[in-house]
Amino acid sequence: MDVLAYLVATIVNVALVSFVVRRLLGVPVGWPRTIVLSLIIQAASAGLLSWVGQTLGLDTTITSPNLGQTFAILTLVLAWLIAVQVAILAILEVFVPTGTVPGPLAFVRSLPSRRRRAARYTAIVRIAARHGLGAYLRPTGSGTDQPASKVARSLRLALTDGGVTFVKLGQMLSSRADPLPEAYIAELSTLQDRVPPQGWSDVERVLERELGRPVDEVFSQLDHEPMAAASAGQVHRGVLRSGSEVVVKVQRVGARRQVTADLDIILRLGAWLQRTTGWGRRLGTRSLAEGFASSLDEELDYRVELTNMRAVGAGLAPGGRLRVPTAHERWCTGRVLVMDCMPGRPVSEADTVLERFSSDERRAMAQDLLGAVLHQIVVTGVFHADLHPGNIFVADDGTLGLLDFGAVGRLDQGARTSIGLLLAAVDRQDAIAAADALLDLLDRTSRVDDRRLERDLGQLMLRHTAGPDAAGSAAMFVELFRLVLRHGLAVPPQVAGAFRALGALEGSLRLISPDLDVVAAARAHGRGFVNASLTPSEVRSSLESQLATVLPMLQRLPRRVSKISEDLEAGRFTLGVRAFADPSDRAFLTGVVHQLVMTALAAAATLGGIILIAADSGPLMTGQVRLYAFLGFTMVFFGFILGSRVLALVFHQHRETARSD
Repeated sequence: MDVLAYLVATIVNVALVSFVVRRLLGVPVGWPRTIVLSLIIQAASAGLLSWVGQTLGLDTTITSPNLGQTFAILTLVLAWLIAVQVAILAILEVFVPTGTVPGPLAFVRSLPSRRRRAARYTAIVRIAARHGLGAYLRPTGSGTDQPASKVARSLRLALTDGGVTFVKLGQMLSSRADPLPEAYIAELSTLQDRVPPQGWSDVERVLERELGRPVDEVFSQLDHEPMAAASAGQVHRGVLRSGSEVVVKVQRVGARRQVTADLDIILRLGAWLQRTTGWGRRLGTRSLAEGFASSLDEELDYRVELTNMRAVGAGLAPGGRLRVPTAHERWCTGRVLVMDCMPGRPVSEADTVLERFSSDERRAMAQDLLGAVLHQIVVTGVFHADLHPGNIFVADDGTLGLLDFGAVGRLDQGARTSIGLLLAAVDRQDAIAAADALLDLLDRTSRVDDRRLERDLGQLMLRHTAGPDAAGSAAMFVELFRLVLRHGLAVPPQVAGAFRALGALEGSLRLISPDLDVVAAARAHGRGFVNASLTPSEVRSSLESQLATVLPMLQRLPRRVSKISEDLEAGRFTLGVRAFADPSDRAFLTGVVHQLVMTALAAAATLGGIILIAADSGPLMTGQVRLYAFLGFTMVFFGFILGSRVLALVFHQHRETARSD
């Protein structure tokens, strides 16, 4: 019974002390470390109190005439024990914040995944070291003095050895002209995601699990050898029971599991590189990793690709040259995509098909393709963002087909209008209008120089559109992208995708029609889009839409003008401005004031307490303890607590700010 009572008392005391300590510290502190320290304090308190009583000559009997003073002294000793616990927790929060070390149960549960992750980390580091990239993983490292072209080649080889996730990471980086130098873009653009095909037994198992029935009940014929194979999936040609010729895209066994494990590593690696390396902070590796993880997760869900394919197809002109395959949605799942077989051959392998057409016909094909992509970007707002030569098919009759809708961009009405105005300004070589369109399209920062931007835009447009030596290349869009980044304009991801789509389209256009002037064709299509938006019917529709938006304000305007004029005439007109109307501004200011007040109080209490302790005077309370010394230790205690609280709050807010950035 005594043991049970002791355990209950211990639990109550520990819980009470833990609660008090957490409240005094003022930041979220893990319960496990708080309870462990409370147990240590509980175990040490009895012996410490006895030692203090003997050292100071305190009479702790019930009949003692100085029982009140003795109780006050021992209470102060216990308070200092709590202060020590608060200080230890504050120091732990500085060096080992809550959440950085998992709890015992979570640690045990995570051991298998930690072991797998450690093995993958080791493999990645070995791959990097084997290709001479080990210096870039050091916390102090900005890398080596090797030429950029050599480092870029090493990076490409390392990403290739890393597997599907890292190959796709390299492909994503190759389309990001903003963070990487040109040498890296050129090298990473050659990355190919080609691997030996998976065995038919694995493919058949995935098909039967996803379709919910044997393969023979859905397909009358299905080739066992794939048309193409990549790390994430492969494509087989087949015939449905209905007689439709189809291609079947099947995700490889274990692809999602491997990608999920690698994405976890990439997210951790991106955060670590941004935290510990200078080049990681410059590139924003954490945000890059998060964006890549989100896009790759969607790419592994074939239902997203199905939605993208429908959206792009809906925006194509009926009867036009461009086609998208029709999906057989009944047989489409998250890991299987069944669509009609697209006639023709990929542009990258269509030399014999293209040779049958004249130069004018090929130029018309390329212009139609460019016009369709510009129509997607400027008019419908849903565009194919990865039109490399392997994703465009050429049929014998000259029609073009689009494939692989894993990467599709979307633009709102405002962005589409600004891009249309930009194309029109390029057509007129109007640098001022082009700068205005860009400033409307992009996110402006305080360091943008409008006049300098206008001059640089004028030089860029002259170089690509005027004179006999004009480049006439879609590289203008890539250069435009880099120009706005040099001027400090932040490019939203979807707008960046539109720029990159136009730049990447050039390779396909050149294969179809080598003598096509891409910029001139883009200018002509842009002029057509703007002229179409300025027809009487379109202008009337736009004005009616805008009028419907502002009509309620116009109806209230006379009454408001009348009220303002009456107040001015009667001398009642006042103007009120609230300096801190936003709650976040008030919260920030309140937090700063609280920290300043606590710091001042901590300093004053500590200084006053030290003065009282050093005075060594005043009446004796009991034994060897003087009143001024007791008051001094009490004041230092409060100063110590306030100082620990300020320290914990400062580092906690710093971590929260870093996490939000």
